[in-house]
Amino acid sequence: MGNEWGKKGSETMARTVGIGYQDFETVRREDYFYIDKTHFIKEWWEGGDQVTLIARPRRFGKTLTMSMTEAFFSVRYEGREDLFQGLGIWKSEKFQKMQGKYPVINLSFANIKETNYDMAHRKICQTLANLYQECEFLLNTEILGDRGKGFFQSVSEEMDDMTATMALHQLSIYLSRYYNKKVIILLDEYDTPMQEAYVNGYWEELSVFIRNLFNSTFKTNPYLERAIMTGITRVSKESIFSDLNNLEVVTTTSGKYVDCFGFTEEEVFAALDEYCLSDKKQDVKSWYDGFTFGNQREIYNPWSILNFLDKREFGTYWANSSSNSLVSKQLREGGKGIKQDFEQLMRGTSIKVEMDEQIIYNQLSGKKNGIWSLLLASGYLKVHRYQTWMTECGEWKQEYELMLTNLEVRLMFRSMIHDWFAQTDDDYNDFVKALLSGDVKAMNMYMNKITLTMFRYFDTGKKPSWEEPERFYHGFILGLMVELSDRYVLTSNRESGFGRYDVMLEPRNIKDGGMILEFKVQDSEEKELRDTVEAALDQIDEKRYDIMLLEKGVAREKIRKYGFAFCGKKVLIGER
Repeated sequence: MGNEWGKKGSETMARTVGIGYQDFETVRREDYFYIDKTHFIKEWWEGGDQVTLIARPRRFGKTLTMSMTEAFFSVRYEGREDLFQGLGIWKSEKFQKMQGKYPVINLSFANIKETNYDMAHRKICQTLANLYQECEFLLNTEILGDRGKGFFQSVSEEMDDMTATMALHQLSIYLSRYYNKKVIILLDEYDTPMQEAYVNGYWEELSVFIRNLFNSTFKTNPYLERAIMTGITRVSKESIFSDLNNLEVVTTTSGKYVDCFGFTEEEVFAALDEYCLSDKKQDVKSWYDGFTFGNQREIYNPWSILNFLDKREFGTYWANSSSNSLVSKQLREGGKGIKQDFEQLMRGTSIKVEMDEQIIYNQLSGKKNGIWSLLLASGYLKVHRYQTWMTECGEWKQEYELMLTNLEVRLMFRSMIHDWFAQTDDDYNDFVKALLSGDVKAMNMYMNKITLTMFRYFDTGKKPSWEEPERFYHGFILGLMVELSDRYVLTSNRESGFGRYDVMLEPRNIKDGGMILEFKVQDSEEKELRDTVEAALDQIDEKRYDIMLLEKGVAREKIRKYGFAFCGKKVLIGER
């Protein structure tokens, strides 16, 4: 419910912060803390797009916006001007006359998170059946006729695909005839079933069903006035939108509705003033600012702001508000290039990638930069710079310079990487302790225990990690970066050849000394694993990797050099 806080100045009581409310009527009736976003209604309606797909990260007010839009247009809310008085939209006489004048179909796929196709199909059918149940009053009219009544009564959670894919189309007909006005359709979290289908292996089945449903609802529906779909990702047009040429797609780089989802800095700072937290503005900015929509750069995530106002404590509220399993899977199973780029992001620097913002879920694992599209859409990355150009072949290219969004996101990823090694938590922690103390014997013992368990965890399912060990040890290096960040700055040589990967741990306090780690996979010319260790150590010396540490004042005798040799699941570590 949130807490009622003390006075601002000596007279004004700050509004109650209601955590988790997504129903516009409840928020307005109870006078919970609310930032006016009704200008979205005006922008959307005057934009004139028939079907609008808006992609924004989770918990950025999408559901509340859909509830607000329903309350404004739906005949169910006719005469409820009390919900909008005092808000921006009510300043327009034109829009005052539109309130409560349209039949509205409002549904959500947010809870369709099933592990198999049959259950997902059944859940979607149940969602559609619930809409029909709300409209049972139509059965007592002359609108339907005998055939219409027969179809109406056939809509259930057990209905066949033909009935299910036509359900919204037919309901549009019935409501339009009854109210003598075309319908507005609002579909919230349209892509939740898509993500679950990808993770659980039933993408192909579900995409065919969804494509047919969307085509009959949004394309071949003459009774449709306008429609909005919201979600996190922009699923590729080829997957489920192949027949929709009337679709306006609004992604994080689009110029539309840039301040309609999320809070602007001006709005956040005004809220902090209201709750007597003005002295926290810069800390709040560091933790929760950084989201970028179109040309609007100072966007804060609402969920964390509301929780901070309520609890007056900093925390990873938004980043930990739902499962990050898909993101974790893509990072963990990604190749060395992905993990190397992610090292840069974790160091606070940017990466440049060519990518397409649309997500092709069934190609996500094989698509080189698909992970960055997913992270950008999910809100974990922000666009620092963006440019498009045409090649000599006439092909459009899009380059994004990306960074981690803010401190909250960085801490979330630190926790995620730490969790990768949770299965071997004791051994992993003991390895880190042995590394810091220079105990090579213990390092070998614990590292071999870790690899026996963890190689399988970094598999992609197509090829085991022990055949491509760089997938494991690049993840391992990310783990070291997280565990040792308070004492060392970890950098890596991105120019190393295949199978080689050197790591430098530069001490934050030169008294701690530095470390250089060289990873090498045993090749056919090296008969013993010890030979591979020596080759790795030789490379450290030959390429004089210690120069950087020496130049920064680390004493030569305080620089430790380690060679890591891999052969299948076996590891041997040597020191020089």
